[in-house]
Amino acid sequence: MALTTSQRLINLLKLDKKDISQIFFYAIFAGLISLSLPLGIQAIINLIQSGRVSVSWIVLVFIVIAGVALVGILSLMQLRITENLQQKIFIRSSFEFGFRLPKIKTEELYNQYPPELANRFFDTLTIQKGATKLLLDFSSALLQITLGIVLLSLYHPFFIFFGILLLILLYIILKFSYHSGLSTSLKESKYKYKVVSWLQEMARNNFSFKKASNFDFALSKNDRLVSEYLSYREKHFSIIKRQFTQLIVFKIIITAGLLFIGGYLVLNQKMNIGQFVAAEIIILLVINSVEKIVIGLETLYDVLTAVEKIGQITDLEIEETAAKPTDYCYTNIQLAAENMSYKFPDATDHVLEKINLTINQSDKIYLEGTNGSGKTTLIRILSGLLQPTSGSLYINDDTYRKIDLEQFRSQISTIITGETPFEGTILENITFNNPMVTQEDIKWAIDSVKLGEFIKSLPKGLDTKIFPEGKQLSSSNAQKILLARSIINKPKILFYEDALDKMDDDAANEIIDFITSDENKWTVIVSSKKEYWRQKCTRIITMQEGKISNEIKHQ
Repeated sequence: MALTTSQRLINLLKLDKKDISQIFFYAIFAGLISLSLPLGIQAIINLIQSGRVSVSWIVLVFIVIAGVALVGILSLMQLRITENLQQKIFIRSSFEFGFRLPKIKTEELYNQYPPELANRFFDTLTIQKGATKLLLDFSSALLQITLGIVLLSLYHPFFIFFGILLLILLYIILKFSYHSGLSTSLKESKYKYKVVSWLQEMARNNFSFKKASNFDFALSKNDRLVSEYLSYREKHFSIIKRQFTQLIVFKIIITAGLLFIGGYLVLNQKMNIGQFVAAEIIILLVINSVEKIVIGLETLYDVLTAVEKIGQITDLEIEETAAKPTDYCYTNIQLAAENMSYKFPDATDHVLEKINLTINQSDKIYLEGTNGSGKTTLIRILSGLLQPTSGSLYINDDTYRKIDLEQFRSQISTIITGETPFEGTILENITFNNPMVTQEDIKWAIDSVKLGEFIKSLPKGLDTKIFPEGKQLSSSNAQKILLARSIINKPKILFYEDALDKMDDDAANEIIDFITSDENKWTVIVSSKKEYWRQKCTRIITMQEGKISNEIKHQ
């Protein structure tokens, strides 16, 4: 069952109950002191009216000043706690994204663009600032309203009616604007991200938009998205404007009523002038607190929207991992598919249908077939990126769903279409800083994929920084880095999708000779446009319309 937006926020804040309780404690203490100040001022005015300058008057003045200073100190302590809270929110969110993004099920990312999902992390900044502001402002405002009404009721029973009216008006403002305000905020955020996503696409494909006509298209699409954003932003602003208008009317009515009635009570000697001044100070504090809550509603909408946007990421199903590490390792891996089929989440037709296949250790398999024949999907199921929608996949006689996925992946390497190096050094891209990888392993992997001459030509060698997507590298060298990464741990199975297709034939053929050599006992399952794979692999499997139409075995 999906959580509501408010439930998400409550669950988020539950993680810091101790800090939040401290904020409330300081708010209560500061509120009590703030509302005791009018009583001190009332006593000072009464002493001044009597014409007596005494030690009591001086003491009261110093008590009031001390109260102001103490409220400031308490606010500073709250500030320290909220800073700690902001840091915790940022840290938790970064690790939540860092943990989830690689583990989200591939099916969940169907029709999703992962970098755009990662952009949602910026909503953490809104939660950081907004949630702590709400905790400070709303807690102090609500306490001042409550304590102020209680204190005013001690001056005259009429103020009890004032308190009830105040709470009813505040409830009405919240009741009739909360859902519409949140709804428009969510729609505004949706189009805000569409604008960001399109700008990201323009940046990623900037060369494509250099041509004048293409540039005009880019700007016109941006204009359309911005117009949609502004439309929903205006709708949201109309809610905020309506709330603020209600607040102004509310302030006028309350202020006028209290001034007239307070003056009436003083003239009829039911309140003295000191009580009247103190009551007006309290009333101003209460009205300002109400104003703080109403103005803060926009921040509340922003925070709830941010929580919902991040919640859409955390709701995506992640891969299950074993409760504890398995105590076995593979020496040989056999894969067996029985009547295995697969279709995409919103599709009606199967991409793969009734696949029966057995793959033994050291098999070298070349998958061929036209585009859309199912080669890529088959590789992704065999490598654990996708799960079959029907039928079974067995690994060493265990069903795929029972196998320890992490253990299986530790024994295989995969290069999928479109994969590129990440931002970091060449060494980091090849080894992921795995301490178990030796210098001999690094040299062997680099030499095996013919990457040595290129690395020697670099001033910083393996410590050379790579830009995102390997932008400063040739496509051939980028693929060689991925290939070195794939063999560095000497896996049991290699899954390759178009892994050498961007290299010239001579360089690719040398690497294919190495990969398919009898000296290497790993299993190879590859789809590629390089025909040389077909000559060197021991099994040629032809795919057609999601089925295995033919198989040829070579010695």
